[in-house]
Amino acid sequence: MEKSTDERLARLEKLKEIRGQKVNPYPASAKRNQTVVQVLENFDKFSANKKMLSLAGRLKSIRLHGGSAFANLEDGSGAIQLFFREDHFGAKPYKFFKELIDLGDFVRVKGILFTTKTGEKTLEVEALKLLTKTLAPLPEKWHGLSDVEIRYRQRYLDLIANPSVREIFKKRSLIIKTIREFFERDGFMEVETPILQPIPGGATARPFITHHNALDIDLYLRIAPELYLKRLIVGGFERVFEIARCFRNEGIDWSHNPEFTQIELYRAYADYNDLIKMMEKFFVYLMKKTNGGEMKVVYEKDTIDFTPPYPRITFRDILMKFGNCDIEKYPDRESMAKKARELGLDVLPSDDRGKIMDEIFKKVVRPKIVNPIFVINHPIELSPLAKKVPGDSRYVERFQLLVAGTELVNAFSELNDPIDQRERFAAQQKMREAGDAEAMRIDEDFITALMHGMPPTAGLGMGIDRLTALLTNSHNIKEVILFPTLKPENK
Repeated sequence: MEKSTDERLARLEKLKEIRGQKVNPYPASAKRNQTVVQVLENFDKFSANKKMLSLAGRLKSIRLHGGSAFANLEDGSGAIQLFFREDHFGAKPYKFFKELIDLGDFVRVKGILFTTKTGEKTLEVEALKLLTKTLAPLPEKWHGLSDVEIRYRQRYLDLIANPSVREIFKKRSLIIKTIREFFERDGFMEVETPILQPIPGGATARPFITHHNALDIDLYLRIAPELYLKRLIVGGFERVFEIARCFRNEGIDWSHNPEFTQIELYRAYADYNDLIKMMEKFFVYLMKKTNGGEMKVVYEKDTIDFTPPYPRITFRDILMKFGNCDIEKYPDRESMAKKARELGLDVLPSDDRGKIMDEIFKKVVRPKIVNPIFVINHPIELSPLAKKVPGDSRYVERFQLLVAGTELVNAFSELNDPIDQRERFAAQQKMREAGDAEAMRIDEDFITALMHGMPPTAGLGMGIDRLTALLTNSHNIKEVILFPTLKPENK
């Protein structure tokens, strides 16, 4: 800490000297005629023509050798070596560079390309302009900033220090772009729905609450855009999607962040079987665009193969397969709770039968999944917004796409019977009154919308953070969220 403070004081003294020389340390203009990657791609042509180039970026290293110096300049596209010769650059500007420029400063340089004796592509600098004087030093070992707490809390240092982290977020941007491309090509329209909602709905989760002063009402940050998107289907749009920032007041772990991004989409005149086929096509398209067409990715110790088709198994059968638990043998809460305890799970007094089944699924089944698999036909207690399976009202037309131990996609044949929907909401309301803070509330306006008629519709949600983590071999969701939610430093 003391060393860092001393360096900051030294930089402040340099700043004072720079201003004393009538040099603006923070000019507005920073024109350049090339990026580093453009220079490297056209190096032979530019060096043969002795083209005067203008580059701008951050100095990532400086190596002084008496009357000459080498440095590395990095912009958003790449890095290149710079060379300074005092007898060519000039004594006064070289002295300015040597004494007043620091590692991390942003500069613009002009010069001619050449290749060193060791084969390094280099720009010999003929002019330098200071663009930003930095007052805090870069991380001491900027080649590998590894303190996880600093990396997440001061992401700007992480991005400066670790080029591989920047690549993760470039990949994330490409994934989102590809998602848009695929669904727009399939006739979906992108829309925006409210983040502030009077009734949080569309998922079972504890919401964040806030207050609107002018209206004197409580509002909630959305936990999902589902009920608003389905209102649009009622209104006549047949294919809609939203890349939605959602908020859930829940714990933080390797796969959960209170603020996260997902895509939700709704398609009229379709059921969950149509979405299964659509998602298999989607992953072929996604891997082509983001993984060079290769259908396999490495994630942790496993190789995941996204080549369709993916197996389908019912919720009941997969619990029997991996948990030795036939849910039909445990028809009430108490028997299901007893089975959960036998499997080593804790059961809370507020947990109903559906919640207990879901916990068995999450703790016992999901960790055993590697390659993509569709788990279909969930118990009705777990899915208050999905249509019942014809002939068996205990189950609904729902699927989850599981990959590498995590739920990547969740989809339903959407419930469009307003009377059934009201009954499901009422059951959820009873669960809330019994102490389940995640249970849904009754949304009367949504029921009114359904009374005006929603065509047969299938809907789907997919977590973009989790998808990015899988495709970048990132083992913590914080690695793929630029600014994840963190515990305050004083705690």
